[in-house]
Amino acid sequence: MGKVTPFLMFQDGIAEEAMNHYISIIDGSEITSIVRYGANESGDEGTVMQATFTLKGQEFMCIDSNVKHQFTFTPSFSIFITCDTEEELNNLYQKLIEDGQALMPIGDYGFSQRFGWVNDRFGVSWQLNLPF
Repeated sequence: MGKVTPFLMFQDGIAEEAMNHYISIIDGSEITSIVRYGANESGDEGTVMQATFTLKGQEFMCIDSNVKHQFTFTPSFSIFITCDTEEELNNLYQKLIEDGQALMPIGDYGFSQRFGWVNDRFGVSWQLNLPF
């Protein structure tokens, strides 16, 4: 077995926008490859056939699905970030919740100093934690 990589399937041609948003708000992150659909291929020309990006060294893959599915992301799978400071947690929370949805507002839930859980505007779920 090679490795295990989280894979995000976006619809409506928003994969590249999502990747650019994520790498702009998380330091030490980058898009490492993008393969786009060309003319007369099975996806919309210019959308993401397959891409990889890293967030703080964690590799992710993503696509723009050329098939419309009856499902999308669910909070039962989320990206968990351990923050170093309360300021970092607050900043990430504010940037991720923009046009998104709070699942658990930033607070003290007893298992860490601060914690927040959001669905971002792309439908991806994020848990932000500041441990004791």
